[in-house]
Amino acid sequence: MTIGALWRRWRDELTEKGFATPTLDAKLLVGHVLGFDALQLALNEGETVSNTVTSSLAEVLKRRLSGESVARIIGHREFYGLDFGLNGATLEPRPDTELLVDLALEAFPEGGRLLDMGTGTGCIPISVLINRPDAIGVGTDLNMEALAQAGDNAQRHGVEGRLTLRQGDWFGALMSPDPRPPHPALRADLSPRGRGEERFDLILSNPPYIESAVVETLAAEVREFDPRLALDGGPDGIAPYRVIAAEAGNWLRPDGRVLVEIGYDQGETVSALFLAAGFQDVAVHKDLAGLDRVVSAHHIKN
Repeated sequence: MTIGALWRRWRDELTEKGFATPTLDAKLLVGHVLGFDALQLALNEGETVSNTVTSSLAEVLKRRLSGESVARIIGHREFYGLDFGLNGATLEPRPDTELLVDLALEAFPEGGRLLDMGTGTGCIPISVLINRPDAIGVGTDLNMEALAQAGDNAQRHGVEGRLTLRQGDWFGALMSPDPRPPHPALRADLSPRGRGEERFDLILSNPPYIESAVVETLAAEVREFDPRLALDGGPDGIAPYRVIAAEAGNWLRPDGRVLVEIGYDQGETVSALFLAAGFQDVAVHKDLAGLDRVVSAHHIKN
């Protein structure tokens, strides 16, 4: 069977099973197994594949039919024009989160310092740092496997010298002892003043914000393959925002800002938390679909 016939066969099967993007999925998966990009795949459509390759491709298709996403199968996904590696401890970067990066770049002062909590792949701080070569940042995550992936991605994009990675739960990662780095990219500390004295110009987070009971109702692609730790925001989906709103002011410089991604129906509730904590200029920002996506808040206090 030729390469062209093979991916079309897969396309037809994915179409029959009701997948939303069968042609794209089939091409990406065949290209992944063969080690071809889109151009190479097009140029080699008439080439015959061996039975061994066909069998390998069938195993990959089986994973897709089970609901596993293409990005998880091939191990990487594009975000903000950049390629990010994934592992089982990280969410897939999604286009909706690009608004958070856009707003961060607008709010970030020259030579600024950022904190990204629950960093996962590191896609948020890495995207900001690539576009702001004068800046440095810290990314935290509770899961060391996620931090290792963020370290790989920081190296891939050449910002490992400006991004510190720390393990811990929310702001606790800034106060706990440095972990033994399990990966060469996990640096001990970039702070010129040291732990305990650091402040940030910008705090970012795309925290878990799905209600615990709702997680079980999500599509299989999310429910079965995304890490629950990165999805479950507690019984009402708001638990992480309570921590961030209550404690962010202790870690921000005067005139610093907080930007958090939210669920489409959480804008009013999350805004109220930041207002109650003394933040000013609290605003809800909509994504391209017109849905509430990010809450921003301004820290005026000294």
